[in-house]
This record gives sequence, C-alpha cells and structure tokens, in this order.
Amino acid sequence: MRQSLDLTTLRLRRRNSTQRERRASQTGDSPHNGSMTTSSDLLRGLTAPQAEAVGHTEGPLLVLAGAGSGKTRVITRRAANIARTVARPDQVLAITFTNKAAGEMRERIDALGVGRGMWVCTFHSMCARLLREYGETIGLGHNFTIFDQADSRALVKRALAQCDLSADHFPPARTQERISQAKSRLQRPADFLEIAFDFFNKSIARVYQAYQDLLTEQNGCDFDDLLMRVARMVNEYPKVRDELSERFRYILIDEYQDTNHAQYTIASCLARAHRNLCATGDPDQSIYAWRGADMKNILEFESDYTDATVVRLEQNFRSTGAILSAASELISRNDFRKHKKLWTDGDRGASVRVWTCEDQTIEAKQIAEDIQAYLTEGGNPGDISVFYRVNALSRVVEDALRAARIPYQIARGVEFYNRKEIRDVLSYLRLIVNPSDETALVRAINTPTRGIGKVSLDRLKAYAVANGITMFEAVQRCSEIDTLKTAKKKVESFSELMAKLSAMPDAPVRAIVSAVLSQSGIEKSLSAAGGLEDNDPLENVNELVSAAQQYDKEFPEGSLIDWLQMTSLVNDVDRIDETTGAVTLMTLHAAKGLEFPVVYMVGLEEGLLPHARVQLAEQEELEEERRLAFVGMTRAMHRLTLTHALYRMVRGITERAVASRFLGELPDDEIERASFVEQRDRSMSHLGRYNESEFSTSDAMYYPGCRVRHDDYGDGEVIGIESRLRSQYIRIYFRDHGERSFALEHVSLYILD
Repeated sequence: MRQSLDLTTLRLRRRNSTQRERRASQTGDSPHNGSMTTSSDLLRGLTAPQAEAVGHTEGPLLVLAGAGSGKTRVITRRAANIARTVARPDQVLAITFTNKAAGEMRERIDALGVGRGMWVCTFHSMCARLLREYGETIGLGHNFTIFDQADSRALVKRALAQCDLSADHFPPARTQERISQAKSRLQRPADFLEIAFDFFNKSIARVYQAYQDLLTEQNGCDFDDLLMRVARMVNEYPKVRDELSERFRYILIDEYQDTNHAQYTIASCLARAHRNLCATGDPDQSIYAWRGADMKNILEFESDYTDATVVRLEQNFRSTGAILSAASELISRNDFRKHKKLWTDGDRGASVRVWTCEDQTIEAKQIAEDIQAYLTEGGNPGDISVFYRVNALSRVVEDALRAARIPYQIARGVEFYNRKEIRDVLSYLRLIVNPSDETALVRAINTPTRGIGKVSLDRLKAYAVANGITMFEAVQRCSEIDTLKTAKKKVESFSELMAKLSAMPDAPVRAIVSAVLSQSGIEKSLSAAGGLEDNDPLENVNELVSAAQQYDKEFPEGSLIDWLQMTSLVNDVDRIDETTGAVTLMTLHAAKGLEFPVVYMVGLEEGLLPHARVQLAEQEELEEERRLAFVGMTRAMHRLTLTHALYRMVRGITERAVASRFLGELPDDEIERASFVEQRDRSMSHLGRYNESEFSTSDAMYYPGCRVRHDDYGDGEVIGIESRLRSQYIRIYFRDHGERSFALEHVSLYILD
C-alpha cells in the first residue's frame, strides 16, 4: 500500500486548487480578491503583534515567531505591504529555507496581487541565480553545473586519490563533511590549512584544495559553493554589493535561526546600505547546528542592529492547549533561548499520549492499529504523519502499515534523482549545458553501453591533459587520438550525438529530455530490460519527461539550465504530496515547517532522541536535541502520541532501551500514559526494568564512572552494574555507539583508570 512518491509527486505543479483555496480561506489571503487587496486589507484579521510586524516598513525588524503563530502570514503580508507602499515588488527579496516554503509564500503573495517581479526563493536558489548573472566576476562561467551530494562525494574520492590518501583513513563522507563545514565558515583551502593543527586536518586541507581544483576544471559548484561564492562576492566586490543592495532594498529572511555564517554574511552585506532587514524566526526551533547553522545570528540580532524593532508572536493557532502546554514545558528546560510564552485560546484537546511498548514491533503494530481506528472513524490518512530521529526506524513502521493495508509515503525526495536511470539522463542534459562537466561526460559516454571502457577514457583524459583542453574537447578531436584504436569510431559517434543534442534550442525542456531518451538509446535499452511493477526504470524516466513538460507549462520563459538548477536543489520536503491521501513518514528534521492533525513520534529513547552522539556532550548539543523534540511536538494540531520501546533491535541484536529523558520532562497533568508490554520470548523474561539510581558494585573492579576499553566499541564509561537472575551485567556508555550492556562473565574489558 506504499504510494510511490517517485511517480506521484515529481511533477513540479502547484498545489491542488482545493488545497490552495482552503489555505487561503484560513489565512484570509484569498486568490479571488487579490487584485482588490489594499494596504488596509492586509491588516484585517491580524492580531496586534502581527499587525505591528506587517505595518513596519523602515529599518531593521526582528520577529520572534513561536511555533504555529502565523509567521508565514506575517511575512507574506509584510512583503505585500512594502510592495504596495514604499517600494516596487522587484525591490523586495523574501528568502526561506525550503522550496516548499518558498512556493507557499510565493502563492500567497501572488494571491495578494503584488508578487510579479518579487524574488521569493531559498538561499541556495537565490545564490544560483546571482551566480548565473555575476559569476564571471569571480571566474565562474554562467553555465556552471551544480554538483549534488553523490557527485560531490565522487570528486572527494578523486581528490583523495590525487593526494595519495587512503579512503580507509580519510572516509569520503567525513572528508566531505569537513570541507562543507569549512565552506559554511567561508574558509578557503588556504584559510583551513592556516588553522590546521594536526596531520589529519592538514591532510584535509590538501584534499579540499584538490577538490576545489576539480570543481573549477569542470566549471562546477557544490551546494556550499553557491553560498560561499556569493558571500565572498558581495563582501569583496563593492560594485556587485552596491548593485544588489540597490536592487533589493527590502530583505525578509524566514527561519533566521537556521542561517550559517555564509548566509549571515550575504544578508548583512545586502542590507548594509538601506538596513531594511527583517529577520523572522524562533531560537526554540534551531535544529541545524550540525550543518553549520548558528543560533547566535538570531540571538544577537539586536546587538547587530541596536535600533531594531522587536515583535513577539506568542499566540499559537495550530495546536491544542494540551499539546502546546507539554511542548512549552519541555522547551523551558533550555537555557539558550529568548523567553516567550506560547498560548492559545483554542480548546485544550486530548492529552498527549506516551506509550511504553515491549519492542519496536509492538510499537509499530500499535501505531498501525491506532491509525486504523482513526480511519474507521472517518479520518483521512493524509492527516497523519509518523516522525523519527533516524531513517532506520521507518522500516518496522512500514511493515506494520503494509500489513494493515494503510497507504503511506516516505519523504525522501532526493531518492528519485539518485536513481541510476535518472542520473543517466541528467548526465546528458548537464553535458549539453556545461561541456566542461567531466563527471557528466564520463557517465554519459558509455550509457547505454557503447564499448567505450576505462582504458579509452584514460586515453581521452591523457590527451586532454597533454593539450590543455577539456575532456569533452578531446572527445570532439578524437580522430587525432591514435591511441583510441578501435574505440575511435564509437567516440566519434558519441561526439556527433552530443553535437546534435547541443544544437537544439534550450527550450522547451520537454523536447530536449525526450530527444536525449530517444537518440541516446536509453529509452530502447530500458524498454528491453523491463522492470518491476513498482520500480520500472522506463516509467521513472517517463516521469522525468512529465516533470519537464510541467516545468514548461509553469515557467514558459524558463530554459534547460534553469530546470536543471531547480532539480538539483530538490530536497526531501519538496516531494511531499499533500493530496495523495497517505500517511507520511519522515525524519524530525524534515518535519520542520509542516503541520499535521495527527502525529506519532517514535523511538523516544536515550541514544535516539537525544541521539547517542550528544548524550554526554556539551549542553548546547543536548539543548538542540530538546529543540528537535519540541519541533516535532509542535507539528501536531489535534492528536500527539510519543512512543518508546523497552527493547530495540540494533544491527540484528535486541538490546535494552532506556526511555528518553525528554519524556520525564513533560508535565504529568498533560500526559496520558499507556503500556503495551508483551512477553513474547521466555528467554527475555528475566530482563526486568532497571533502576538508574541503584548500582550494584559486587564486582569491585568496575564502578560508575570507570573508564574501560572494548575491542569492538572502543573507549567507554561504566554507567552501572546490575543483577539479572544469576548473572551480573555491566552497562557502559560509548561515545560513538551509545549505551551497551554485557554479561560480566562473557565480556573482555581493559580498565583505563
């Protein structure tokens, strides 16, 4: 019963008109009277704080918007008010963090009749547009390719090889993450090398430089480059900064608490001349420190702009009183925040439910049964979402939903574009736009198989290097390369194909995509291969054609390069289909900015939420995990259920789980607790509940706080020792693996102190 997002939500269409009208009626931003909207209309139906924020036009403004407080409504009406009173629409720049949120903002502003010419976009899409226009200022061709995570990692592997570094000692994923962190801090390779203090970091600096050289050779940017290049451009090129400051006289930034140093620099530079910067956000919903977000940007806004007007939006219009009370009590435990008190004049609603389940199977089964009961009562599966901290928790929930024949979808939007057949087609399209894109060339030249193998590619590369040309230019001059031998005619054929495809007009996009499919041989190859009913590669590439056709319809002035840019910036949330009538499964991070009438949060256990890596970490990291739980809870409108298991299978081994500390921080008067414990295996019957406050120290060698080393898990700290029937078990916390429990008579440990 799983509905394939790949085949139902790829189409880049606007929301269903019924959904749009429903939302408009709720917000008062009706599309039917947009042309008649006046400045006074924009203030109608707003609370006093909302009206104050909308009516503010000149100077810096900080809007501290609590969860569900009508933030989007305020931003869109404020943008419309500015465009009606003190500026042209094209002088207003509205930025948010997801394409989905930008699309909703754009629709609302259009409905108010002032959206034409206004930039409403994400940071990444804005930077991509600016680099198309100003990139040559910093040596970047306008036809640059945006490398996604997979292609970026492939380049990191090449850079490691060039630096003679082993991928075993320098894992590509970790290396990629370190480079990304450096870029978010606007550190170039030389900057990173200057502060490197050990062999590992100095080696990373070398890889970073090699990686950037590869990107430059291919006229490419990764996601972090989009931000870093624009940040450095507006900071170091006054002429560009002045032009953009004059163009964007009024800047509105949503989710300001999630900005990193690069985004902060861009905003500060663009607002330097006119100082009309509106930052909207909520420190209590800052959950992206792991990718460079700096909550200090919003906490210190008033220090950056001492004359800033501050407006607090504290009335919640989304959640019931019980949900709001529980979430507010939880987040009040954090120290790093700006005080505000969320309230609602709505109903108290049902208590927040906390379920204790025997294991992950019982947990999933109980959720499925509860959903089934909701549906039997007339509920819509599209009203429901299941959140989890890590993707691995979705499998058991999926199994239970399938068994109950409940339709569901998973918010993993980038998966479609990571399918082999889709990447194959996109490689041709990228090469058409950017002939320097060697990564795309290497993929396309032998897809489908043409008999052009690694040896031939190496000879093409060697010729290109020897003659100081790109690999694509070497393909075009393949008749001069004697070493190609029998592959020469095959390379010539590919060169002729690319020449023919490149000669096509860059719009409509559908025609180009269709030509690539038919003329490259991909369509014929996929037709011959066949596929599974729910994952047919041919159906997937046909869906890509449909996406191109929809793009042509919605953006008649768009081109192939614009479409490729849009597809490269797709994220998980963008692929959620609100009209599909299916339960939505997603991570807590992906849930931010969304809302559902019914929400289940699974796996509230130590090591999962809070995650294992922050259990004994700095207070700031623990507080971010608490904010993540708060974000999940405040997505719920009417019903919220929090679950944890007593046992959970990890890597094929069932282990004892401990309820999350966050469950103990909820107010008892708002919580309804239930237990679903089934002793399904007599071998587990001796594992009773443990008491964290009672330590058995019968074995004097070990004691709470004792540091030990395990052959598989590394260094850890003893939490305690407990008796289980006739055996003694030691509980140890490992930084990278969380809590583990071992029978003392069977475990080998080395005592460190």
